This record gives sequence, structure tokens and C-alpha cells, in this order.
Amino acid sequence: MIRPSGRLQALQNDILEDIARGEPLAACMERLCHRAEAISPGAICSVVTVDDQGCLRPLACPSLPQHYIEAIAGAPVGPSIGSCGTAIHRAEAVEVTDIAADPLWQDFTELALPLGLRACWSVPIKARDGRVVGAFAFYFRKARPPRELERRIVATCVHLCAIAIEQDEVRARNHRLAYFDTLTGLPNRAQFNAAIATMSAATRRYGLMLIDIDYLKTVNDTLGHAAGDALIAEIGGRLGAALAGCLACRIGGDEFAVLVPDCTEPARLRRLASAALGAIAAPIEHDGHSIQPSATIGAAIAGEDGGDSVTLRQNADLALYHAKETRRGRYVRFRSRLRSAMMRRIRVRKEVDGALGDERIVPHYQPIIRLDTAEIVGVEALARMRLADGRLVAAGDFQDALHDPKIAHRITSLMLAATTADMAGWQAEGLHFQHVGLNVTSADFEKGDLVQRAAKALERAGLPAQQLVIEITEQVFMGGRRDGVARTMEALRACGMPVALDDFGTGFASLTHLLDFPIDIIATCAPGSRSLATAGAAIRMAASGVMTTFCSPPG
Repeated sequence: MIRPSGRLQALQNDILEDIARGEPLAACMERLCHRAEAISPGAICSVVTVDDQGCLRPLACPSLPQHYIEAIAGAPVGPSIGSCGTAIHRAEAVEVTDIAADPLWQDFTELALPLGLRACWSVPIKARDGRVVGAFAFYFRKARPPRELERRIVATCVHLCAIAIEQDEVRARNHRLAYFDTLTGLPNRAQFNAAIATMSAATRRYGLMLIDIDYLKTVNDTLGHAAGDALIAEIGGRLGAALAGCLACRIGGDEFAVLVPDCTEPARLRRLASAALGAIAAPIEHDGHSIQPSATIGAAIAGEDGGDSVTLRQNADLALYHAKETRRGRYVRFRSRLRSAMMRRIRVRKEVDGALGDERIVPHYQPIIRLDTAEIVGVEALARMRLADGRLVAAGDFQDALHDPKIAHRITSLMLAATTADMAGWQAEGLHFQHVGLNVTSADFEKGDLVQRAAKALERAGLPAQQLVIEITEQVFMGGRRDGVARTMEALRACGMPVALDDFGTGFASLTHLLDFPIDIIATCAPGSRSLATAGAAIRMAASGVMTTFCSPPG
């Protein structure tokens, strides 16, 4: 016959082996209870944990009826919540030798006494850091205190419970780190990859949306990375709430992916995208600042827009890229023509990149004429690309390359250096202009160093700042973050460089926008009676002092 001490040692060895093998926590604890009850006949064991809200969660109660387990589930930990709830609250053992008479059980006697439960001894389970993570209890069918053997059994079981629960917490934490994003709580790239592979293998029809946060870098640069993190976290939460039934994942810094199961209708994908954009759009308050979130979505449907997960992701990415270039802040679904457009953009960018390396991006100059005297008062520097055969290509023919921020930034730097050098050469030869205009791109505003680059170019050429007019197109004017664009424009003017709005009237800018931005010059109104009326109104604004100059280069 095996003595109780030997059986207790065997229990400990077996449970530790289960824990080491990674057995599920609930199964481990059920086995623990059964083994402890076998060593102490007549005792009934239970293991409960406490959740983040401070409520009891039964983990293993194999000898208690289901209705009892359900009754204690969710009970709040407190000073008079039976033996377990009180032990966890006090962080010390609680011995109730007579349930019928003890005030700790006054709210639970009708639950316990019909089951023949007369006494209950509960000991808190503590993690190594001192947290109380649960309680182990012995119930007795007689009103009595525990015996010495039962105390030894409980001490051993509590120790094993603490090890098992901590190991389970480590596994859960590692699982979350492996499969969930720590900032948003959403599934991460690894879980997304597994999910899309499973859906594709099952040949299921599903939708894929790729979502990019707009202007995250601007938020990080202006308000700090804590604000950027708050923006990401809030958008992640909004996506999870707005797209119930879908799998929303964070797959990169400002990138999210959403898998829409059983999606065969483009209209459904469009509705979900609209819901996502609507949920994202509400302002976010952070540290006294209001952030206006914006996101762009590209999408594709499995089967229709790609037969396998790799192709589908590529096509959704093409749609997203196209949306960011042409419909930022909106939704675009993949179409086959986007692939042709992308191949053309890649070809053009490669050509422009080569031209930059060979210094074949050169300025050409268009005169600016004063209308009342027909005098040439300045010129506008226009970028041209010289091909290998000597032909010149206008900027409109390599416009696609300017969507690449690095290329756009390099072109502006080259044009600043070449234009200011030409200006210095003209002055040395006695040819003087009031000013020379130079177009810049949205990439120059996003980079944040436009003022410094322009000032250095002027300093190297020995030119006064007022002779270089920085021109921004209506697209840049309307497409960037208003506060960032306006701040850069103010900084340029503070350094003495006038700011001109080019192509005014060709898009969506109106006269009211001119009041919100520090514009010195309006350049190039579109032809037509409507634009003539706009030009007249702008001239009157200039006469009243709102703007200093209005100039219109010829066709």
C-alpha cells in the first residue's frame, strides 16, 4: 500500500510533467483535483482564477455540479464572497468550518447547503511577482477544519497551481506576441498570412482590403511618435469595431489588411470599405491636439481579381497604390488596367532615375510678362528630361515619376542648384529679372527640408531670397495636410522667398482657399470665361492688399 506522502509526491511529479509537456491548463488542473480528492477521500477540490475585472472564473471543479459552477462564475472578488472570493481579496487563507453559520457565506448558503457542502478552506494562489491569480479550495461534507494531511495536500496543490497558471500566462503572452500586434491588439502579419493561406487553400471566395493611414509621418514629425502611436491604436480599434465578422490585421507601421470571408459581390466590399473610412474619419484628441485621421483603401476579390493569395495581394496592393496617387483618402478596387498603368510608371521612373544619375534633368525657362507693359519681368524654371538621342521631354511626360517621393525630392534639389546657378550667371552678364519661379512637389513638403535646401542654394549662388519664387501647384496646395503646407509656406516667406500658386483654377481650389494660405502670387489661371472671372476677382483681392501680385505667363 502506498503511503499518502508517496501518493502526494507522485501527484506532484505527474502534474509537473504535464506542465512541462504543455498540457492545456484546464486539463492539468482537473487532473490535479481528481488526484488530490483520491488522496483525501471525502474532500471536494476546486481551482478558480480571477480575471482582469476582479471576477471569479472557475478553472477546474470536476466534482461540483454544473449549476454551482455557473452560479459562482463572474462573482466579484470581495470581503464576503464565500471562501475563495474572500481569500483572493485578502490575499490570505480563509477557513470556514461551518458554511451555514459563517457570514462570509451568507449570500451563498442556499447554493452550497443543498449539495451537502458544510465547510470550505480556500488558499490564494500567488504568482512569483506577488499577484493573486486565483484560489485553491477544499470543500468538506462535515463542519470541521482541515487535518494536517489535507493542509499538506493543499500546500502542494497551491504550489503546482501557481506554476501551471504562470506557465499558461507565459504561453498566452508568447502567443500574443507571435500572432497579435501589441499596439492595436489586432492580429498581426503572421496571423494574416496564415489566415489568407487557409482561405486560399479552401478555394473560398473572399475579399481583401489593404488600408494605409495617410500622413502618419507628418503626425510623427509635428506632434511626436506618441501621437502617431495613438493614431495607429485608435484606427486599429475603429477598424475592429466597424468590420465585425471580418479579420482586421495590422501588417506594418501604417498598414492594415482586412479579410472579408464569403465575399463574392464587389458591392459588399465597397460597403465595408465605406464603413471603414467613415469609422476612421472622426477626429482624435491627443495631448491637447486634434488629429483628423484619413486612410486610403485598395481591394481585390479572390477568384475574380486573383486566383491565388500571392496574386490577390499584389493586385490589392496595386489598387492601393493607385488610390494613394489618384484618390487619396478613398477606396479603389483592382482593375486589370491598373497593372498596365503600374508597368508604365515603373518604366518612367527607371528612365527618370537614370536621367538624374546622368544629370539629364535640366531647367528650361518660360518668360513671365507684365500685362500692362508687355515687359518680361521674370521666368519660370521648367524641368525637362534630355533623352539619350538629345530630344527633350516635358515634365508632363514623366509626371508619373514624381509620385515617387525620393525621385521628386532629387529633381527639386537638382533644379534648385541649376536654377540658382543660372540666375547668378545671368546677373554676372548684366541680365536681371525681378524673380525666377520654381515648382516644388508634395514630397518637398513631406520631407520637411524645403526651406533649408532653397536657402542653401541661394546662399551658394550669392542671390537675395526674394528673387526665387517657390511655386506650388493646386494639387499640392489642396492635397497635403493644410497645417503642414501652410507652415512651410510661412517659413519660406519669412526667409524672403515669395510663394506662388501655380495652375490656379485648373482643379478644386477656390478664392476662399487663398485666404487660408499665405500666397503672394497666383500664376497661370486656366483659359475660359469662368477662369477670367476668377482672375478678375483675384486681381481685385490683390488691389485690396490680400495678395501682392497677380501674374499670368502666356499659354
